Amino acid sequence: MKLTNLTLFVFCTGVTLGASADSDRDSWPSSLTIGTGSQGATYYIYGSGWGNLASEATGASFGAEVTGGPVQNVTLVQMGEHEFGMVTTGPAYEAWRGNSELAPGVEHTDIRAVFPMYQTALQVIALSGSGISSISDLDGKTVGIGPAGGTGDMYYPQLFEKLGLNVRTRNAGAADQASQVQDGLLDAFAFAAGIPVSAFSQLEAQVDVNIFSFSEEEMEVFLEDFPEFSPATIPASAYSSLDADTSAISLWNFAITHKDMPESLVYEVTKAVMENHERMVQVHGSASETVPENFVENTFIPWHPGAVRWFEENGYDIPEELRG
Repeated sequence: MKLTNLTLFVFCTGVTLGASADSDRDSWPSSLTIGTGSQGATYYIYGSGWGNLASEATGASFGAEVTGGPVQNVTLVQMGEHEFGMVTTGPAYEAWRGNSELAPGVEHTDIRAVFPMYQTALQVIALSGSGISSISDLDGKTVGIGPAGGTGDMYYPQLFEKLGLNVRTRNAGAADQASQVQDGLLDAFAFAAGIPVSAFSQLEAQVDVNIFSFSEEEMEVFLEDFPEFSPATIPASAYSSLDADTSAISLWNFAITHKDMPESLVYEVTKAVMENHERMVQVHGSASETVPENFVENTFIPWHPGAVRWFEENGYDIPEELRG
């Protein structure tokens, strides 16, 4: 059942969404969709994992759906096409202000935060034999930047331009673009995802590769214009191709839902993910950052009342201005 039908059902039966306890349990949909990303990308693997946890905890069926990534996910949740989604803060903020490429002029203010996920790092892979081992080496090259509507698609062209690089960009899913690098159809694949990227790991298991990101000197050129980014590190342990930690930039990710989702359902979803950290890490290493303390990284998306209830029951104070 899609959110639009759920809302109609609730209206007709007189059930109040956002009830303080479990009085809205009868309004739970039996199946729900999570907007994730492309196959081979962290979003899809991570989303499938927490969807399984939520299914076990609630008895409802949560299905991870392949999408173009956060730019699409935030609009799908805003419009009620998906019940849950996964977003990075940059695209979510632009959509919040009405600057979404998919729904220009529509302020996406019906989205609500559910739980913190992890940092998305911008990272690039190229064949060792290509001679490409740094961002500056991408000048004049053809580079995959992930699916249209993804975080990479939103930011890489802007960052290349800031650095004065002439880069031809192409869109496709993570697994496809990694294969295209191996086949020589792309010079490199620049992606934005949690560490490690499954498609990167699969490629480096087959061929010799270079994995890199933006240098500290390059960051100095553009970070002031992109305050949503933070300096980050790709640890050497993330990929067998790395001999040392590598500098990078990152954005935070959050799971979101629509403001009209039943409070008791969102409470159980938040509880399932926040209280099963070890299982989430088994799903994907990036979930090491999926801990309650990281709720502070959300500075503008109001928290859903169901999430607020779980966090406050467990000693975390949600700022008044971020209570949904």
